Amino acid sequence: MAKLSTDELLEAFKELSLIELSEFVKKFEETFEVTAAAPVAVAAAPAAGGAGGAAEEVEEKDSFDVVLESAGDKKIQVIKEVRALTNLGLGEAKAVVDGAPSTVLEGANKETAEKAKAQLEEAGATVVLK
Repeated sequence: MAKLSTDELLEAFKELSLIELSEFVKKFEETFEVTAAAPVAVAAAPAAGGAGGAAEEVEEKDSFDVVLESAGDKKIQVIKEVRALTNLGLGEAKAVVDGAPSTVLEGANKETAEKAKAQLEEAGATVVLK
């Protein structure tokens, strides 16, 4: 088997659902006897890594909260997207959607936050980045 580059690995991970990624992380932890952070913290890790430089550049925000303002007409689609973006079960995702306005992701980097916003808006939700 040929060794994959970092970019090839990242592309492969982009194809996985959060549940598949979560299963991978568990197997990775078992195989290498290490502990990884929760999926939301993994998404925030690049932002945290750049936080030292961000202290000098205060004007550029590097951490965003994705806030669901309303579910719109397609509530079931929005619940599915919330489940895909987080690692929540059906009941928890429904509670987030029913409790709008509510935070779907906290401390996400700009790219992750904008992608999540686009997915939720495509499903019919009203979303704000804070």
